[in-house]
Amino acid sequence: MSEILAQLRSRKLAGTTRLDLQAGLTEFPREIFDLADTLEILNLSGNRLRSLPDDFTRLHRLRILFCSENNFTELPEVLGACPELRMIGFKANQIENVPGAALPSRLRWLILTDNRIRRLPSELGRCGALQKLMLSGNQLTALPAEMASCVNLELLRLAANDLPSMPSWLLALPRLAWLAFSGNPCTASPSSASTLPDVPWSDLRFETKLGEGASGEIHRAQWRKDGGGDQSVAVKMFKGAVTSDGLPSCEMKACLAAGNHAHLIPLRGQVKDHPTGQQGLVMSLINPAYVNLAGPPSFETCTRDIYSSSLRFSAANVIALAGGIAEVARQLHVRGILHGDLYAHNVLWDPAGHCYLGDFGAATFYHPGDATLAHALQRLEVRAFGCFLEELLDRANWTQEQSATRESLWHLRQSCLGDVVKDRPSFEEVVQHLERLR
Repeated sequence: MSEILAQLRSRKLAGTTRLDLQAGLTEFPREIFDLADTLEILNLSGNRLRSLPDDFTRLHRLRILFCSENNFTELPEVLGACPELRMIGFKANQIENVPGAALPSRLRWLILTDNRIRRLPSELGRCGALQKLMLSGNQLTALPAEMASCVNLELLRLAANDLPSMPSWLLALPRLAWLAFSGNPCTASPSSASTLPDVPWSDLRFETKLGEGASGEIHRAQWRKDGGGDQSVAVKMFKGAVTSDGLPSCEMKACLAAGNHAHLIPLRGQVKDHPTGQQGLVMSLINPAYVNLAGPPSFETCTRDIYSSSLRFSAANVIALAGGIAEVARQLHVRGILHGDLYAHNVLWDPAGHCYLGDFGAATFYHPGDATLAHALQRLEVRAFGCFLEELLDRANWTQEQSATRESLWHLRQSCLGDVVKDRPSFEEVVQHLERLR
């Protein structure tokens, strides 16, 4: 018995608002109902549950429920009757059936990654508050047309399914800004890729971990080159499992196809001869003065990044940061790559205003020769850029002499965030706009 479960059963958790309970559970502990008047977040991930009780609605204040890595084969219908439930996570179960009745009316964030879902209910279109939908790693061959009514949907993950095409209504959703659909029949192959030298695993000596994401870990390492001595590098080793964004193998291909750019961390080589066949990339080690521009969204912000309350930008910072990200996004779309996760938390920057765009975990290849698709996907990502620009502008300091520059940037932001997808500017037009302000 876990310590938390023991405390729950002895009623020592009275008044708690969040409960994280991982104890090999096969049945829902009825003692949780003792917390009904205060419990808002319930995390039952990593157990062996197959169902929830019919009276689960007694948790009348519950806003967030995680039941990932359990044994559910169906999304429980009782969830649909929970009055305050906004966020549901059932990643890595064995879910095959998603009843329409299981979707609560106030749902904002639904995570069904890595299950066995072949179809979605038409009732998904009634989820008018839905902003974030994670469906990667399933067996979907289509999306219900009723989803065209999900006009508040901003982030959608569809990677590693069986979709033959992207429906036109999806690419016209007015607020969709972050889309991933790699690993489907409708995606393209890379139009080009960097040729990198092989780096034998035995020539790398790992030091400290620099970071970790869903798709892998990044370490500082020493690379012993023939006759050249040791060089300090960064090495990203990819995991093999599907993530919420997609497949790590697709991320690696996107990194290689993105090419060289002043706002992309330079690649040095590909890891070969790993003892278990694990894939990896060797990158230049950048100055530690570079830091993440922001943190990822929270439960409350859902789709918007979290910035330090003290962070402020000069007008020069705003133009440099926005210009750098727009320039690299322009190159990606010329190469038929949708980044899919164009966010400040994926941007490293230094106080001088230079930046790098990273994390290609949600990147998707498309056919740039398909003019209709290319136009829509680029304008979709332009909306993500508009959100990024808006966040910079919200934290900028302006002098009276810079009022014209400020107005010009706010106009650009408005154009990028327009609800009519086809009327948004291209990244080429965005870059030209920003160049005129330098």
